[in-house]
Amino acid sequence: MLCHPNSTGLPTDLFYHSNSPSRGPSYLSLSFSKYKTGQHTAAGRYSPTGIQKPAAGAPTPESDKLKSEGNGAMARKDYSTAIDLYTQALAIAPSNPIYLSNRAAAYSAAGQHEKAAEDAELATAVDPKYSKAWSRLGLARFDLADYHGAKEAYEKGIEAEGNGGSEAMKRGLETTKRKIEEAKRSTEPPADAVDDAAGASRGGGGMPDLSSIMSNPQLRQMAENYGRGGGMPDMSSLMSDPNIAEMARNMMGGGAGRGIQ
Repeated sequence: MLCHPNSTGLPTDLFYHSNSPSRGPSYLSLSFSKYKTGQHTAAGRYSPTGIQKPAAGAPTPESDKLKSEGNGAMARKDYSTAIDLYTQALAIAPSNPIYLSNRAAAYSAAGQHEKAAEDAELATAVDPKYSKAWSRLGLARFDLADYHGAKEAYEKGIEAEGNGGSEAMKRGLETTKRKIEEAKRSTEPPADAVDDAAGASRGGGGMPDLSSIMSNPQLRQMAENYGRGGGMPDMSSLMSDPNIAEMARNMMGGGAGRGIQ
């Protein structure tokens, strides 16, 4: 089994051994000709529950040979060649979950995260018990900043693995949970920056007064540093520093250009 390192800390284990069987049951057939050519047309998430589940294409010696060659290309970090080889394998065995999952890994490594998510989603629809596809779906969604979707994928992967899940899958889930918490904190205003006073201290578009500034720990620290050696500076001295003035306006709710980059 080959592994591909990445900067996110999420598991990106890439391949089953060449003789790994598909564990998918026989499902109702559905045409997925776009996957034979690698032309993905769906925009957004594939819904495993929204349509009939496609049948997994049975591997052949030729398709497995192409898959093995794709694995070799992945080991060389030749991702475009790997994608092409997996696509050829899928032309022989359409919707094969192992080939789809491998191509998802190649797309992720190449930075094509939407296509990676599409392949991984289809692989999980074909074989919901194929935990590796859930792991790759978690990674693709994470890279698309869909942290709640990534969390769902890792949770389903742990369920598919059984026995509490592998360490790699659990690490992926914990990394995703941390991202969700970080995003939540970044959208919540600091408690110290919220008050019920009227006028310039909040939202009126004017300059906050000194007491409002001192109620914010970050601004207070900046003010203390600014006046180091000479006591606490007065309001006019503080506001003469454009960095402090701009931060004060932003943190207290003023400033017409807030959020513009």
